[in-house]
Amino acid sequence: MATTALTGFSMMSMLSLGYLTWDLMGPNQVENEPVQTFDGSSPVPQRPHIIFIMTDDQGFNDIGYHNSDIRTPALDKLAADGVKLENYYIQPICTPSRSQLITGRYQIHTGLQHSIIRPRQPNCLPFDQVTMPQRLQELGYSTHMVGKWHLGFYKKKCLPTRRGFDTYFGSLTGSVNYYTYNSCDGPGLCGFDLLAGESVAWDQRGKYSTHLYTQRVRKILATHDPQSQPLFIFLSFQAVHTPLQSPREYIYPYRGLENVARRKYAAMVSAVDEAVHNITYALRKYSYYKNSVIIFSTDNGGQPLSGGSNWPLRGRKGTYWEGGIRGLGFVHSPLLRKKRRVSKALVHITDWYPTLVGLAGGNESLTEGLDGYDVWGAISEGKESPRLEILHNIDPLYNHARSGSLQKGYGIWNTAVQASIRAGDWKLLTGDPGYGDWTPPQMLSGFPSSWWNLERHTEPQKSICLFNISGDPYERFDLSEQRPDVVKELLARLAFYNRTAVPVRYPSEDLRAAPHLNGGAWVPWVGDMEEDRWDTVYPKKNRDWKNKLKQSNSRSFFRRLNTRIMSNRI
Repeated sequence: MATTALTGFSMMSMLSLGYLTWDLMGPNQVENEPVQTFDGSSPVPQRPHIIFIMTDDQGFNDIGYHNSDIRTPALDKLAADGVKLENYYIQPICTPSRSQLITGRYQIHTGLQHSIIRPRQPNCLPFDQVTMPQRLQELGYSTHMVGKWHLGFYKKKCLPTRRGFDTYFGSLTGSVNYYTYNSCDGPGLCGFDLLAGESVAWDQRGKYSTHLYTQRVRKILATHDPQSQPLFIFLSFQAVHTPLQSPREYIYPYRGLENVARRKYAAMVSAVDEAVHNITYALRKYSYYKNSVIIFSTDNGGQPLSGGSNWPLRGRKGTYWEGGIRGLGFVHSPLLRKKRRVSKALVHITDWYPTLVGLAGGNESLTEGLDGYDVWGAISEGKESPRLEILHNIDPLYNHARSGSLQKGYGIWNTAVQASIRAGDWKLLTGDPGYGDWTPPQMLSGFPSSWWNLERHTEPQKSICLFNISGDPYERFDLSEQRPDVVKELLARLAFYNRTAVPVRYPSEDLRAAPHLNGGAWVPWVGDMEEDRWDTVYPKKNRDWKNKLKQSNSRSFFRRLNTRIMSNRI
């Protein structure tokens, strides 16, 4: 094993995290896993095996090659030998990132531009969207998903097995207990959430999800013939989303971190790192590696109040500041033409759809109309990215900014509406982009509340901001007043995109979804033939936003109060 992957680890740390047990039974290994060898009579497929690994809520500063306090030797080694994506963008919350990955389309083109899909909402990925795994199936791939879905499940035809995956093993909602797989959507609304295919996997309760999902992937690799059919695996870890839960052996190397949340969070990251190490080893063991592409991506920025860190970027999960949308990402593959480098090519999560379909042998007709671009040339060969701009989102339902107006948008755009776009070096934000502080990693258990204000953004809230992201990646210098010409151009682009938007799909919750009415589990509760009532969905143009703004004042007060309380705790 390469010694460079072990930098910074004591012998006890390495043993406790499993990095010296390549051929020994560990927590991520399948019991009695068969070793398969192939006689070579079948031709090696030209189309690569694709392993897409996504983590949940892992911040920009929560990986070893950005922050040496976080121990991720396996991820660091894979990234160092591959291509690090340092100009890579995702979405600020879970459902949008997954929907854009799976469909290759911006949220405004799927109706999922507002918030997430909640457990009791009769909503899911629109049925008229042909998903990336469906395209890969058409191209002869065996497709498998393991982990968090979070794209809706009110009907059976919403399930992963009906949207392009041959097999599925994981959780359907946004957050579950790592051991019991209980998921709650309010007081008294808790249920079991772990499926194998389309059946509830009651017998898997008690197994730590990061280990369980890794075992599942290793089993798929062990039982599939890499010579006969190309493989696509989407491994969507629950980690490192709350609740903060980790086996004790991963916490030990971080015993010096006095902040308990940060300590547990770091331990969960290390558990993921060990899992990726073991999966990579399985790829080599079962003869996939030489013809494989491994993609690593987080789904959104980290949440500092739950141990995450996006430092030195501004903002956090749920915001359109860089800390919410600039993602960790890298590609590792023997097929890369230019390896061991950092790429500054502009890449967005929608780009994986056309890129992977292209790698799988699909032609451009299979990706027409998508918002993503095929960026393999930029990643593999260092060519310029075909992407010049990114629509981060337009959310007409989010609380409108009190200071915004059509007049302030030069008659082009109502700046009260939450929206963000990146074009070249420039990034524009309108409306309320979310919590906008620069939050250093919280290392001390008794973090003084006065320290929390050291980087407090104290300017009066504006409804329009402009940054040169290439020169000011930390978003400290708003240039909206100095460059009204750029502002007008980007407002016009927002107006253009808005004309292509479909109505928002955000239905009211359905009482029939409650787990106690469905055998104690979160499962589909609406018949596939039952007609959808989209007339109850909030309209695309929210004309009643002033009343909503008044109602939100009390909620804003309690959010601010809660922030102060959490600041004092940290």
